[in-house]
Amino acid sequence: MQQRWDRAPMDARLRGQAGNTRPHDQWIAFTARRKRPVVANTAITRELAGWCWSLAVMDD
Repeated sequence: MQQRWDRAPMDARLRGQAGNTRPHDQWIAFTARRKRPVVANTAITRELAGWCWSLAVMDD
């Protein structure tokens, strides 16, 4: 079975990987700084919304 990312352009693959790792790294940093979970979730959600927007406007 072929993975969906195998059919995506390389730019989309790289952004996809960044979209997976960056929120996780941010969550770890927020936890280390003892941020309230609601504040951390809001920041990460905002980051993911921006990431989705960047994929939507990306040239093929």
